[in-house]
Amino acid sequence: MNLVSPKKLLHSKWTKIAVINKEKHFSIIDVEYDEDQKVVKCTIRAEINDKQYQINWRQLKDPKVWKTGWQ
Repeated sequence: MNLVSPKKLLHSKWTKIAVINKEKHFSIIDVEYDEDQKVVKCTIRAEINDKQYQINWRQLKDPKVWKTGWQ
């Protein structure tokens, strides 16, 4: 399991295991929190084409889908 801290999500880098449309390397560009400091929105950007996606940040914990950093 990848260790992911909600407070350190912003600007973190990720590598997707299953590459689709040459989108392999991603960065977290926006994280919104509620009043209890729980993540309510997480936006990830593909580095190759700048496409942005809303994701559930907890999916980043799955090592079958994501690796931490750019590899």
